[in-house]
Amino acid sequence: MQSCEISGDSTDDPLSSGLRRKRQPRIVVIGAGLAGLSAAKALLESGFTDVTILEATDRIGGRVQSVKLGHATFELGATWIHGSHGNPVYHLAEDNGLLEETTDGERSVGRISLYSKNGVAYHLTNNGQRIPKDVVEEFSDLYNEVYNLTQEFFQRGKPVNAESQNSVGVFTRDVVRKRVKADPDDTEAVKRLKLAMIQQYLKVESCESSSHSMDEVSLSEFGEWTEIPGAHHIIPCGFIKIVEILARSIPESVIQLRKPVKCIHWNQSVSKEIERVADHNSDLPEEDKGSDVFVECEDCEFIPADHVIVTVSLGVLKKRHESLFHPRLPEEKVMAIEKLGINTTDKIFLEFEEPFWSSECNSIQFVWEDEAESESLTYPEELWYKKICSFDVLYPPERYGHVLSGWICGEEALIMEKCDDETVAETCTEMLRKFTGNPNIPKPRRILRSSWGSNPNFRGSYSYTQVGSSGADVEKLAKPLPYAESSKTAPMQVMFSGEATHRKYYSTTHGAVLSGQREAAHLIEMYQDLLQCQS
Repeated sequence: MQSCEISGDSTDDPLSSGLRRKRQPRIVVIGAGLAGLSAAKALLESGFTDVTILEATDRIGGRVQSVKLGHATFELGATWIHGSHGNPVYHLAEDNGLLEETTDGERSVGRISLYSKNGVAYHLTNNGQRIPKDVVEEFSDLYNEVYNLTQEFFQRGKPVNAESQNSVGVFTRDVVRKRVKADPDDTEAVKRLKLAMIQQYLKVESCESSSHSMDEVSLSEFGEWTEIPGAHHIIPCGFIKIVEILARSIPESVIQLRKPVKCIHWNQSVSKEIERVADHNSDLPEEDKGSDVFVECEDCEFIPADHVIVTVSLGVLKKRHESLFHPRLPEEKVMAIEKLGINTTDKIFLEFEEPFWSSECNSIQFVWEDEAESESLTYPEELWYKKICSFDVLYPPERYGHVLSGWICGEEALIMEKCDDETVAETCTEMLRKFTGNPNIPKPRRILRSSWGSNPNFRGSYSYTQVGSSGADVEKLAKPLPYAESSKTAPMQVMFSGEATHRKYYSTTHGAVLSGQREAAHLIEMYQDLLQCQS
């Protein structure tokens, strides 16, 4: 029969200091988003019994936020399941029948869509003209060809020349412009339209990357982000169903809502600080006063822990890392937090009584002709609306009604968030009138929009590799504290999870889920003997 005694003789054994006793480790997970819930679920299913999730807001889900209006569900946050083969989010959805609600039209194209695959994107200019379809197709082929070139710098180890400033935006704009201007078959008018389209395509790309501008995205690292093979899916009944599935096996008592964290006091070697913290809880058991970590909450409660899994967004880490950790984070981790990028991508949903767009139109793309030679994608505050790149037509109308979904990112998204609904609705309506050339478009009867940038619990939508950063910085961000020579000797007092900590799948829901499972796996491996004894 296996002995359940845990030896405390080895000084480099992570179990030797805090867990010589035969008790379950106390694990605190900060954040009830996809990463936090995935970590907690895996821990509980493996036999850990002392797990607590602290969530600052009044809901679970993090950057997944599904809002039901009438019969339709709209996603303010995560929307798509990107790829299917080996994607844990896809398999959760598939196994639970979340992908079965389809219309006849969707079945014909083999996927669930937010907009029709059979439709046509209308590229409209600020002069109220539609760019001819053949011109759009020619430009799209050129842009996609150059986009593929941006992937090769990482994937094939191609050197980056100084002219590109190691920037996806600078490189793309320069190469596409040169090719457009050199085309002998285009008239000057067509060339000017194509030059203006560069900025519109880069705005779309910025929204997808959640960067202020593609100029800020690293060219040498851009190709490391990995796409999972398979179709992209949405969940008609709401992405929040994935959150609910993850939370289903987690007892309600484990999750504490409205429990914001003020500071994580880690590394017991700072003895005076530990004593100060413990003194605030006079009723703490004696064994808790020697805990490796204390989580100080905003309500003044101090929670002792052996391990803390931090799943807050990169935006929160950028804003709060100096006050959120005591002692402060190692310089290497601070540099990684500062170098990696995160910004805001917001959605603006407009619901109309009747569609003013044609049945074949699946999106309205805004092309400003005066931006043909522009270098920057930053606008004065009063012109924030020029950063709105497009409105998608939500499809099918039987599910969503007559709804357009607009996209805006970067600093202009933050300005939009400060405006009231009336102002945003009026501004968007004026834009639609201007670009369609139809002055009779009515104001929408309802508006719904996100505000990820100004929300203090998120401070952004998702991460990207900023110029000057690399995948190595993602690894440094994910590295547990305190540092150790090897993972086998690491005490893992403070661990890091979340989409920004996944080197290949950052910015995605599956990256968040896998990062939570990764940190749980580290603890499961560390305590495998204890778990086997108590099973």
